[in-house]
Amino acid sequence: MLIEEIKKFSSEVGSKFYFDYDLKKSNWFNIGGKTKVYFKPESLADLVLFLKKFGTRQKIYILGAGSNTLISDNTFDGVVIKLGKSFSNVSILPNGIIVAGSACSDKKLSDFALDNSVGGLEFLACIPGTVGGGLRMNAGCFEKEFKDVLISIQTIDRLGRVNTIPANRISFEYRNNNLPDDLIFLSASFKGKKKEQQKIIKKVFELKNKKDSIQPTKIKTSGSTFKNPINQTTRKVWELIKESVPLDTRFGDACISSKHCNFFVNKNNASFSDMNRLIEFVRECVEKKTGVKLEKEIKILK
Repeated sequence: MLIEEIKKFSSEVGSKFYFDYDLKKSNWFNIGGKTKVYFKPESLADLVLFLKKFGTRQKIYILGAGSNTLISDNTFDGVVIKLGKSFSNVSILPNGIIVAGSACSDKKLSDFALDNSVGGLEFLACIPGTVGGGLRMNAGCFEKEFKDVLISIQTIDRLGRVNTIPANRISFEYRNNNLPDDLIFLSASFKGKKKEQQKIIKKVFELKNKKDSIQPTKIKTSGSTFKNPINQTTRKVWELIKESVPLDTRFGDACISSKHCNFFVNKNNASFSDMNRLIEFVRECVEKKTGVKLEKEIKILK
């Protein structure tokens, strides 16, 4: 670990560095240990410099809102990067294209589209994450996904090289794409269509009500735990879990939501081990009962 070199670098730039940083409050599960280095770049210039110097010499994990992340209780022997406020800007071009930084929340992007009478991005109001995370996993809900409104992505690689990738050069799948895992997303351009604000408000209201009626809110959960197994069955993952697992199953303070059984909950002070055991137990039960192999939707940082 190049701690001393990174500490020296941190004194030479304006961005913030923290060492032995506690990640527990950086994710919605409220679970996790520390990271050796936590880097919050406040400018693209600082990020470029850091990656040119350390990008291929250290393990790096990009953390967004932490809304679909389970973090180990062990110390991460690497650098966690969380893009700063300058990466959360959102603007609109004269042709109606919206440009949003990767640290911009999906809700902020949806609200901005509403303020500018741009329809088609209403579904983003229901996704609890950032633009960067949504791009990485092609997030979506209610029959719409990021790929449906995306024009291009600006990225930076581990060598500090910035590039723009048109959406038509990216192969998107359900909760996935073919871009390298080591690419960092900086911003993205989105297309919508002109629409009356009242109609946008009505659509957002309908989608939020639908979401709140079927999904738990205001608790320590990380959203959908498993992807819908679309290539193995037409059944939804929650149906498979309900059929295969006693819904009162719990390990320590890790339990299954009574409102939506694909949402797992930290009732109070669950450990990584508790939550991981619950995830693996459910996965094994579903495969044993139905023959369907579930794939995790949440990301795990060890």
